[in-house]
Amino acid sequence: MTSLPMFGNVCRKCRMHGHGVMSSLRLRIMNNVNHETMGKVTPICASPVAIASSIKVIWGPVKYYSSYSGATKMSAWQIHQYGRTEELSFVKATKAATIKSPNEILVKVHAASVNPIDVRMMDGYGRKLINVLRAQKGFMKSGTEFPLILGRDFSGTVIETGRGVKKFQAGDEVWGALSPERPGTHAEYAVVSQDEISLKPKNIMHTEAASIPYVAATTWAALCTVGELREHKAAGKRLLVLGGSGGIGTFAIQLAKSWGMHVTTTCSGDAIDLVTALGADVAVDYKTGGPWRQLGQMSKFDLILDTIGGESTSRAASLLGSWKNSKLVTIVSPILKNSDNLGVLPGLVKTALNAGVDTLMGLKSGGSVRWAVFMPNGSAMDRVRRMVESDQIKPIVQEVFPFLEVPAAFEKVSNGHLRGKIVINTTNSA
Repeated sequence: MTSLPMFGNVCRKCRMHGHGVMSSLRLRIMNNVNHETMGKVTPICASPVAIASSIKVIWGPVKYYSSYSGATKMSAWQIHQYGRTEELSFVKATKAATIKSPNEILVKVHAASVNPIDVRMMDGYGRKLINVLRAQKGFMKSGTEFPLILGRDFSGTVIETGRGVKKFQAGDEVWGALSPERPGTHAEYAVVSQDEISLKPKNIMHTEAASIPYVAATTWAALCTVGELREHKAAGKRLLVLGGSGGIGTFAIQLAKSWGMHVTTTCSGDAIDLVTALGADVAVDYKTGGPWRQLGQMSKFDLILDTIGGESTSRAASLLGSWKNSKLVTIVSPILKNSDNLGVLPGLVKTALNAGVDTLMGLKSGGSVRWAVFMPNGSAMDRVRRMVESDQIKPIVQEVFPFLEVPAAFEKVSNGHLRGKIVINTTNSA
């Protein structure tokens, strides 16, 4: 065959035959293979089938993701059915996580944490709606989510990147939180999207770093995305945190104080020293008589972060300032519970109706009541990284468990009354 001289973005012979070979195809094919060489294989203008055949002959199947196969097996904690802690089983050699999309990253997990959401997901919370997402994104095989690896956040090292990843490279130390439909981080390796993570802070260890991503992403979604709080406009505003001694509460107090807010929080009496050390201006012991009366006697709040839900949400709404932009944001959304109880579609409808009731409740108090859910956010994690490196935010870790003691870590979280986070050291799995 003769070579096919190019004319603009389409070869002259293709142009003569009227085949509209787009420039994007030329960029993908012509720039990587000498056109004269390709002409000896198959004329590109022959047909779409011939074009595809030419690509396969020259390169084999076109891949947009990494073909790294350094680890084919990994250790992990799995559940094979929903239930309590006894359902957790340690597997030494399950199939390793692998990159399947161009923007994904394979991470060696050095540490992960156990969040209350992990305990609830182990019992089946959110399964119906999350399984819809798993099916849409190809994370379910043979029509089941099992075996299921739990764990949302991590700190670790990049092993390999998909071919579309530009922000990270092998060897980078990173941290982040995964979307709920992904296989989790209570494993030796995990696959994450580059948009879910950022570089890890340099001044803290992996076991400290793993305590932050999930609570940071959830708090950011509640205060900044839904609550519309902005750093340059936060100074002097009044924030109430319901439940200040847990993971989300301890992070929210530090974030708000670093931005110059006045922070009031509720907690049990034995946690008052902790929350005040983190910067809380006022701490109210919810176990003593009349905490709502105490809160009601204070100046109204610009923003309320509710980590408790239930009756607390409705009672706290009356504490909002009677101005348009005051907001109560609760992270206890009924959307997953409603979907589990009623089915996905009816559950979404019921949630929408509940949202209308909550909106009216908020308007009655002068502000608005909104719901927030955890959303992985790499750009937010990058901002948090800089705050950690400048000592504006510190990791609050109650206890670190060895990898082989994950069930004990789950039991600790199940019992509640946490002071910060429970972390798993995944590097000591011998």
